[in-house]
Amino acid sequence: MATDIRKPSAARPAPPAPDEAKWGRVTTPRTLLSRALSVPLALGFTVFLPLFVAVQTGDGQRDAAFWLQLLLTMYAGARLSAMVLTSRRKLLQGSFWLFVYMAMGVAPLAQAVLGRVPTPVVGPRSDLTLAIGLVLLGCLAFDVGVLLARHRPTVRAGGPRKEERPVMAHRRRLQLLAALSFVCSAAFVMKLGGPAVFFSSRQEIIAGIEEAGVSNGDGQAGQALLRGFGTVPALLALLLYTRWVITSKFARRKVSIIVTWAALAALNLVVNNPISNPRYWFLTVMFALLFTVFPVSAAMYRVALSMAVVIALLVFPFADRFRYDEKNYKPVETTSFLEPMALKDYDQIGMFANTITYAESGPGHAYGRQLAGSVLFAVPRSVWPGKARDTGVLVGQWMGTVNTNLSSPIWAELWLDFGPLGMVGGLLGMGYAAARVDRRYAKRATRRAPPGALISVVVPLVAGYSFILLRGPLLQASGRVAIAAMCLALVATYRADKGTTLR
Repeated sequence: MATDIRKPSAARPAPPAPDEAKWGRVTTPRTLLSRALSVPLALGFTVFLPLFVAVQTGDGQRDAAFWLQLLLTMYAGARLSAMVLTSRRKLLQGSFWLFVYMAMGVAPLAQAVLGRVPTPVVGPRSDLTLAIGLVLLGCLAFDVGVLLARHRPTVRAGGPRKEERPVMAHRRRLQLLAALSFVCSAAFVMKLGGPAVFFSSRQEIIAGIEEAGVSNGDGQAGQALLRGFGTVPALLALLLYTRWVITSKFARRKVSIIVTWAALAALNLVVNNPISNPRYWFLTVMFALLFTVFPVSAAMYRVALSMAVVIALLVFPFADRFRYDEKNYKPVETTSFLEPMALKDYDQIGMFANTITYAESGPGHAYGRQLAGSVLFAVPRSVWPGKARDTGVLVGQWMGTVNTNLSSPIWAELWLDFGPLGMVGGLLGMGYAAARVDRRYAKRATRRAPPGALISVVVPLVAGYSFILLRGPLLQASGRVAIAAMCLALVATYRADKGTTLR
């Protein structure tokens, strides 16, 4: 009788389950523990924190606007919780819901309870109610776009779909970008009078820009270009070199690469530090660096989203210490954690209501003029006298406010340009695009992804910058977007030979 000498089947590794094989998703004890610890925090986002804020005493009205605001906060909390608990890293969707939860949810709810706002709402109460309802409608449209993105086109009879080649960073061009970042940032530093001014206050930075003669009157294109070229190339070069160093043994053994990376880190410490930059830009820097260093850590992703809520509640309202110099800085003295959210920064819902009142008072919808001004931001007003102003500045001047550095959330930008249908369509398209990009990022940003894979750097950067884009105005945010696009176009390549790829 023949003897079966084959190894028992148990000795063979079982093939991964379909859900685990897809995009490298594997459920480990560490993942289960992280998910279990996130559940109480997720319940806090959805139920406990909104209700805790809602039951506080204050002078606010408990009318339709209040209850709509509570509903919006709880809905955003539920969606943010879903982002925290997901087994896949959804950076763009996670940043969207983080912004909505804090800037359009919890903070305006605190303002509704206390009856105090950082920026006056000049119109009738009905405009505020309409603004909250439109924000909620836009959030629903975003989710519809995410659902539509789940539909995958059917494969034609000709065979399997051809795999797209990934976009890589060209090694020589990356070195060129690093050199350009040193040149541009050095020019920025010298134009403002040296490195010392970058560690004083943002008020000193603005004064230095005005003295340099690049910010005159209503024209802000020169200022945007100077700050953009002084900060964006340095950040992108640092992100790409950081990605290279943490994923390549060759890079860690190469002295020239380590020295360049260290020099870029020092350069960013000067031009992209939290003292001389707005908080939203520094948030972009930290978000991009975090997910460049930890591209595949589900635990880090959950911790980042969860801790961001705590930071937004307790730290962000007080983080303007370096906005003014010692003479003009006036700290908020309060014993309530609600008051800072009612007095500072979070004016997005109120400004949307003011935008509605502004349009209904006579000017009407812009029909794309505001968007055209944002896309063509680099055209000076001397050449284009009718160029649109920042939406926040436009509405602020109409309101008669002294400080016109006001927000204009993407809901307000879309509504002012294209009306309610355009706003819904725009948010639906954003949800669709965010879901498709998140899907591709989860598929390609793996441990075995090559060091030069641009998607591993671009998506974290876009996720961080989305806080600025969502807050608005778009015209203020357009400069750095265009400069980042030019830098990426410089280093991007489809070639995968030894002479061009990072190794």
